[in-house]
Amino acid sequence: MNQSVFRLTLPILFGYLPLGTAFGVLFATQLDYPWWAAPLMGVLIYAGAGQILAVSLLAVGAGLVEVAVAMFVLNARHLFYGLSLLGRFRGAGWRKAYLIFGLTDETYSLLTSRSRGPDRHHEQRVDFRITAFNQSYWVVGCAIGALLGENVMFDSRGIEFALVALFIVLTLEQYHALKDLFPIWTGAAAAGVAMLVLPPAHQLIGAIALVTVVLLAHYHRLRTSANPVSPEQRS
Repeated sequence: MNQSVFRLTLPILFGYLPLGTAFGVLFATQLDYPWWAAPLMGVLIYAGAGQILAVSLLAVGAGLVEVAVAMFVLNARHLFYGLSLLGRFRGAGWRKAYLIFGLTDETYSLLTSRSRGPDRHHEQRVDFRITAFNQSYWVVGCAIGALLGENVMFDSRGIEFALVALFIVLTLEQYHALKDLFPIWTGAAAAGVAMLVLPPAHQLIGAIALVTVVLLAHYHRLRTSANPVSPEQRS
């Protein structure tokens, strides 16, 4: 079974190893922590882009609250992934908690696209192995990158731009999907206001709070205009 799972996860291997290595290098060169903390972070947090974001924020002195809020917002989409798989994970026993914890974008795609047999418990064991294999690729990449960053002298300046590039791509994809510039301009304006009125340590959480309030109000206005209340309903 492990050989077939390994073949299934080969595309994830070729993606996670270089990305994990980039994170490890960034971790070792930007933060004053031992190299083994990078793979440990991959074991305990396992958040991909969230880990890179956390390193970038910690490197500029952001507080733990800001880091936690930013990582939650970035990874909130996984809540919806998990909800769509609750039925599939039902009855998985002790494996269920790990299946939920280890659900990444790539793992979700693999679990939902592979062919499945009639044996529910067997398929859940396969899901568990797929999730574990994928996380192991990421952890190994984090360890390799951290060891390289600590022991090989090279200029790592600019490597953190990988995260900026990732968010630019995600923003463009969201625009092409929604065809709506309002959330983008709202986010930019909220960031500008936070930079003007808040100290650096609280700018991120302030911008997130501001953009959340504005978008909720915008959603309420759109919903109200789409479903106007009649005079009879008001009375």
